[in-house]
Amino acid sequence: MAAYEQVQKGALKLKGVAELGVTKRKKKKKDKDKAKLLEAMGTSKKNEEEKRRGLDKRTPAQVAFEKMQEKRQMERILKKASKTHKQRVEDFNRHLDTLTEHYDIPKVSWTK
Repeated sequence: MAAYEQVQKGALKLKGVAELGVTKRKKKKKDKDKAKLLEAMGTSKKNEEEKRRGLDKRTPAQVAFEKMQEKRQMERILKKASKTHKQRVEDFNRHLDTLTEHYDIPKVSWTK
């Protein structure tokens, strides 16, 4: 037991590592920060618009293609959003009724 009497108690102290104590956080200057932020937002929007104009190196065909892609995507979204889940289930069940017995799948029920 004599060997355990010399045990160092407390935190391990390492060389070259500063003590971690309670450090105070710096207070932010709200008024100046808000003004700088507003200025940065205004200039960043202007810069983005200028970059878009300058970096748009797409051909007219590419621009038209992307516009049509967006239009088709919006049509798909509106088509899917037009039906409720119950209507989709009813349509699916009608489709299953038209199939032959070989493809028989149990009907989907929204009550379970």
